[in-house]
Amino acid sequence: MLGKIIGLENNIVLLKLNIDLEQYQSLINLHVIMEQGEQKIIGEIVDIVDGVAKVNLLGEIINDNFVYGVIHKPSFGASVKLISREKVGMIISSANYHEMKDVKIGKSSIYKDVEVNANINQFFANHFAIFGSTGSGKSCSVARIFQNLFEKKQHIAKNANIVIFDAYGEYHSAFEHFNDQNPEINFKAYTTNTTFAEAEIMKIPLWLLSVDDICLLLGAERHTQIPIVEKALKLVTVFAKKDEETKKQKEDIISRAILDILSSGRPPAQIRDQIYSVLSSFNTEDLSLESVIFQPGYSRPIKQLLQLDNTGKIREIEVVSKFFEKFLQPDSMMYLPDGTFKYTLRDLKDAFDFALIAEGVLKSEKVYDDANILRVRLHSLVNGDYNTYFEVDEFITKDQYLKKIFTGLNGQKAQIVNFNINYIDDRFAKTIVKIYSKLIFDYAKDSDARGEVPYHLVLEEAHRYVQNDNDIHLLGYNIFDRITKEGRKYGVILGLISQRPSELSETSLSQCNNFLIFKMLHPKDIEYIKHMVPNITDEIMSMIRILQPGTCVGFGLAFKVPVLIKFDMPNPSPSSSSADVIKGWFQK
Repeated sequence: MLGKIIGLENNIVLLKLNIDLEQYQSLINLHVIMEQGEQKIIGEIVDIVDGVAKVNLLGEIINDNFVYGVIHKPSFGASVKLISREKVGMIISSANYHEMKDVKIGKSSIYKDVEVNANINQFFANHFAIFGSTGSGKSCSVARIFQNLFEKKQHIAKNANIVIFDAYGEYHSAFEHFNDQNPEINFKAYTTNTTFAEAEIMKIPLWLLSVDDICLLLGAERHTQIPIVEKALKLVTVFAKKDEETKKQKEDIISRAILDILSSGRPPAQIRDQIYSVLSSFNTEDLSLESVIFQPGYSRPIKQLLQLDNTGKIREIEVVSKFFEKFLQPDSMMYLPDGTFKYTLRDLKDAFDFALIAEGVLKSEKVYDDANILRVRLHSLVNGDYNTYFEVDEFITKDQYLKKIFTGLNGQKAQIVNFNINYIDDRFAKTIVKIYSKLIFDYAKDSDARGEVPYHLVLEEAHRYVQNDNDIHLLGYNIFDRITKEGRKYGVILGLISQRPSELSETSLSQCNNFLIFKMLHPKDIEYIKHMVPNITDEIMSMIRILQPGTCVGFGLAFKVPVLIKFDMPNPSPSSSSADVIKGWFQK
């Protein structure tokens, strides 16, 4: 017997100890069982003051199973003793470890050599978050968990689809030799480093992106910018194709734009210059500045008919108008790209340039300014270093592209895919992560086998990407909020790894059901976790300030009670160690 129950305060039992405390190394965080008759209540010692222990009630043992939550409080006459080692695993871990159903998380930092395991469905079928200050062990814990998952001998997760967005390029070293250990397990690496030979350069087929994706790519901020993006994408269908039907449609679009210019009422010199500008950049073999117009007694190219006479007027303006009217297609319709044909960034640039004219935005300076901002950004993308990531040589469908992502270099299924986004700036990295996340979410949502094939998106430094962005105002949704709210039904699970949880989207964080929290010190982050994370207690909050590196508090659906977990070092480790200042300073 540890002692006698002398009081009850809400969920705390006050226990007068009758043992010699000096004979025990520490009782704090040990579990006790309070028994009387058939009632068996489990609690955790959270504090000892003047020989009185405070025991936080956790749950009950019913029919040899631990059930979280206490309906009836223990009686004052209940016997109280430390829980036996056999029952510890029942409380802090998955009872009766099963290789297919469970995954090893780590070891108890309280009970020596007691493993902490989690049911795979309860952990990986729910969104999860891993928080901790820099150097607390987040990256190592992620690597260790996945190494444990794929080191199983009898039950191999060969159909897993785990995508890691690697902010610093840390995880390549932790997973690159998976195939050496097990021929059925493969690691696929994509990189934004164009000189890294050990990984495939990230390439995004532009034609698989939607209006929303292009808006994000160009940094759209206003609703007035969305129509011009839609117009450009409809036009790219015309500018990227070369068949005869598309040629007629292109001539129709060019002619309508020029007829709008001719009837705009602008000064003749301005009309002439604008038509010159259009036909210099956008033309066909039958419709250009060199196209010849035949009239009784003469034939002249369009560029001559647009010349101004001595009065400053375009004398042949009616003749020119009738010429362009012949190219109009009465039933001409334009549609958004459907992913069935290839187009390039330069095709999109041409379509965007023409959209400014075809949409008639030149009549409104405000609309033109909003659209021109996107046009300038698109031109910068076309002519900048990042255009490499959109240079896809061959046409590929969305289905083929997703399958390619999860296919290793040996042609076999890749279970872990790592995107090293360390070599692009934060703004572009956020856009890329959103685009890939939406691509996978839409693919899973539209799949006939909805929810049968899980996809896990693990975001290192998630606070860079999962933010309270303008997306909801602009597009009506934020893809990460949407995934956390709807993803589970489609099998798309988000894993958020962050050292600054206070910068995360509140909606996304509120939908996480499992947490591994390492040492955290920033008061704002601690306070944010306290208010945003469900079922977090003051005892847990006091723990996370003093945790050792590699130790965390685990709680949520996968854990019956909050548990202190010590992680083994991953082997091999991710490239996340701190700089060796001594070696850097003093080596010869």
